[in-house]
Parts: sequence; structure tokens; C-alpha cells
Amino acid sequence: EDHFCWVSAMGDATHARLVSAINLMRRLPPQDTEKNLHGLCALLPDQQEELFQRVDQPLKVGIDPTCNMGYIECDYNRDGDSFRSPWSNQFFPPLEGDEGFMPSGPLRELEDKFNTVFDAYRNLYYEGGVGSVYLWDLDTGFAGAFMIRKDVDRDRGVDKGSWNAIHIVDVADKHGKTVQYTLTTTIILELEVLHPDAGSVKLGGYITRKSEANHPKADMDAHIPHIGSLIENMEINLRRQVDELYVQKTREVINKVRRLDPKNPHDRFGAGLAADLATAMAGRATVE
Repeated sequence: EDHFCWVSAMGDATHARLVSAINLMRRLPPQDTEKNLHGLCALLPDQQEELFQRVDQPLKVGIDPTCNMGYIECDYNRDGDSFRSPWSNQFFPPLEGDEGFMPSGPLRELEDKFNTVFDAYRNLYYEGGVGSVYLWDLDTGFAGAFMIRKDVDRDRGVDKGSWNAIHIVDVADKHGKTVQYTLTTTIILELEVLHPDAGSVKLGGYITRKSEANHPKADMDAHIPHIGSLIENMEINLRRQVDELYVQKTREVINKVRRLDPKNPHDRFGAGLAADLATAMAGRATVE
């Protein structure tokens, strides 16, 4: 329903261009997201704001100089060229003559608690990385961004890589009795492997999933376990999908394409594929 309203407001032609741009971005390497996004904005200057809002980018990390702790820099804590740290609630670099966008008092207290709990969760599940939580007020309740970035450098056969988890939660009060939690999660994975035999191999991609939950209305602290369990279950499911489906399927395809020893029974598919490709190319050359 929301999608239909958005399409009607934008117009068919504009919507088609925007959808094509977003679909293209989701098929390009995450490592080049920033460069490709700026290129699309140059082609579609009228859709620049929509593109930046709807295209997820790999997370960046800043350091809060007041406590020397890392925090995520993104659009959800940005004001101009400055970013608000969840630890000190200050913008860096400091804003001139403006306090910047801040959550309301009670919501800031909840944000502070969320960051403490989420930091423990990050340390337990990721054993490193940087995580941040940012909340903002809405007319029907509030929303929040729960984000983690974990970098890998020369570990377990991976020369370089990162896991970016972006959880956007919308909390809506339904008739004063029920609270609806809507979670949209995007995982951005980047891996690079350098091997003397295989050369340089880069693997990257996006996966987005959505889930909802309803709970009886309670005090503000009740949001912590409700949102926490929602995010935890989502991450467990997505890790399983990435490992058992996407990574394994990619490995299977690569192995079948690259093995070309016809004497090995396991490599017959690769040899057959190579023969079919050679025949097709020879036929095309004859036609041309």
C-alpha cells in the first residue's frame, strides 16, 4: 500500500528510472558503492536525494575523542558534515551555532541504554567490530538504526573483508494497547582473497529481509528486550542463509566452471561446460 502511494506520487517514468538505478546498484560490487552512487546521481540529478536515502552503503567508523571509542557514521546521525556520537551525544567536528538534530530527552535515555546493551551483544557475537544505535522521534512512536561493522584482515584465508549489518526498526503505537515493531535488515558483505593459484577473488553482495512483531504496550525499557530479540533472530537467520546458501552456491558454481580435468569424474561437468562454450563461440565466429 505504501509502495503504491509512493509510485503514484513520483510518476511512472520517474519511478521506472529510480527502480532501475536501485536494482543496478544492488548488482554492483559493494566495494564500489560510493563511486557508483555518485555516478548515478550525475545521470539522475533529480533523483539524488531518493538514491542516497534508498541505497545502503557500507558503514564508516569514526572515533569519539572524548572517550576514544568508535562509532558508526551514517545518515542517521549526520548533520551537515558532522556526525553525532552515541557515547557523548556530541557532534564531531563540532557544529557552529547549532545543537544539531537530537532525540527527545526520554528517547535519548533509551538510546543510551540501547548502546550499552548493543555493545555487549556486538562483543559477544562478533568478538570485535564497532556498533552504534541511533533513535529519532516519529508522530506514531519512534524509529531506530542499529548498526554493526566488523572488518577482517588476513584471517581464516580472507585477506580483506567486512560485514555490515544495518537494522532499521520502526516502533508504532497501535491504539494505545499494542506496540508494533517493524524490522528491516540489510547485510552488506565484502570479501577479498588473494591466492597464488587462483589470483584475486572478490565476493560481495547485499541481502535484505523484513520481519514484524507485536507486543502489549509497557514502559520504555520494555522496548530493549523486544527489539533485541527481533534483531538477534534476524541475524541468526541471515548468517545461516549467507553461509549455507549464497557462499556455498558461489563456491559450487566456481568449482564447476574452473575444474577442467576430463580424467577426474568430478570435473566432467567443468570439461563439458568448457566444450559447450567453445562450440558456441566457434559457431558465432562462423556466423559473423
